[in-house]
Amino acid sequence: MIKKVISIVVLALIIVSCSSSDSDSPDAPSGTSDNFDRQAMLVYWADAIIMPVLDDVNSELEALVQAKDAFVSTPNQANLEGLRTAWLSAYKVWQYAEMFNVGKADEIGYYKQMNIYPTNIILIESNISNGSYDLGNSGNNAAVGFPALDYLLFGVATTDADIVAIYSTSVNASNYTTYLSDVVNKMKMLTETVVASWNSGYRADYVNRSGNSQTSAVNETVNDFVNYYERGLRSAKFGIPAGVFSNNPLPEKVEGYYSKVYSKELATEALAAVEAFFIGNAYNSTTTGPSLKAYLEYLNKSDISSSVLTQFGQAQNGIQVLNPNFNQQIQNDNSKMTLVYDALQIGVVLLKVDMLQAFQIQLDQGYVDNDGD
Repeated sequence: MIKKVISIVVLALIIVSCSSSDSDSPDAPSGTSDNFDRQAMLVYWADAIIMPVLDDVNSELEALVQAKDAFVSTPNQANLEGLRTAWLSAYKVWQYAEMFNVGKADEIGYYKQMNIYPTNIILIESNISNGSYDLGNSGNNAAVGFPALDYLLFGVATTDADIVAIYSTSVNASNYTTYLSDVVNKMKMLTETVVASWNSGYRADYVNRSGNSQTSAVNETVNDFVNYYERGLRSAKFGIPAGVFSNNPLPEKVEGYYSKVYSKELATEALAAVEAFFIGNAYNSTTTGPSLKAYLEYLNKSDISSSVLTQFGQAQNGIQVLNPNFNQQIQNDNSKMTLVYDALQIGVVLLKVDMLQAFQIQLDQGYVDNDGD
């Protein structure tokens, strides 16, 4: 209850401070007087980080489609293993893309169709049994994407031999293979749509919206980054399954629940992705460019950037001592999960309060309206 009250007070202070500097017009400048080159930062974000990672997701999903086609054509143990390997490889790259919920990704609800977990196995099995479904309907968001594949590749039966049998000799084998294929193909189609948007005009729009307003690209990207850090990383991967927001732990809500051994690996990648973007590392490179860290240092706020990096380091250290299977970690020693959550939570305050105030960036209204943590 005390944490809840504090968070409400902090949020009120953010809104008041931001409102005092922002015009009521979404297209008007917020009153910042610094001369930091926001457009150069947007160009770097687009060309060195966002577009390359989306291209990589697209390439990984092409490999996933090929592995799926091989398994659907010949369901056997070797092809199942190949499909699982392609799934994990794509899932790890996805951790670098999920935070960029701008443009077409936001418009089509991209991340909601790629990584909503826990997946709804009752809905999945109902879709498979009925053989009739619309995977584009938002009601199926919890029955598609990487978490749905986690179930379809690891959880539909107890042993690998039985999983292969589900897709080869069971009564509903054709329905299972069709659903598996449809889920993978949908992921590829969604990604192609987002990539095509960046390549066909959105990049120019993105880098040219360099002001400081609710609709500027810097403000949108920073809001999405902080939102992802707070909800996609801190809450979804740690807080919710560890029971921070409930009366008891909810170990069944971990990412990678059915594959059992990838929760830690995915969380490690996600935090590495967050840190890389904050520092300004080009995707898959140690080259750095204009970044949130550089912006803070330009504003003589190195204390904020160093504190943020300290919390990232503490959280990453905490993750490394966890069981690869977060479900087991929660059941055996949940305190280690909550320690990681606590380290990430300090980072939330630094990013959501201190950093946004330094940049004079206002919280997106959708973020404020749903700020129930």
